[in-house]
Amino acid sequence: MTAAVIRFMRGSVPVCLALSLDLSLAASVGAGEPFRRLKGSQIMATLSGKELTDEVHWAYVFGKAGRLILVSLGTRGTGTWHVRNDELCLDGGPDGRRCLQVWSSGQRVELRREGGLPDEGILQAPQARR
Repeated sequence: MTAAVIRFMRGSVPVCLALSLDLSLAASVGAGEPFRRLKGSQIMATLSGKELTDEVHWAYVFGKAGRLILVSLGTRGTGTWHVRNDELCLDGGPDGRRCLQVWSSGQRVELRREGGLPDEGILQAPQARR
């Protein structure tokens, strides 16, 4: 190896190590807690009186006594919700009746169904909408 290559490699090692440390710290900060599947009573306690939304296209407002308000692209609808066999069952909206697993990580929630992509959203207090 030439002296220039050796000098370049010596200077690169600290830079590479610093960059690697920066990237690993950024990944650990953004990772948060892992998703965990909620069971029946946890689903009720977590969703009741809250809104689940992707903050752009849709929102589900889980009212008391199983009332459900659905908002999709500005169109408002109603339906019902309940928990059965550790799944959230929704009735209403364009998807009709369906039961979904509920997975949670802090305020982030995923509604998962076999063979489909999850509905990913943020759980928050219900928002006033026009």
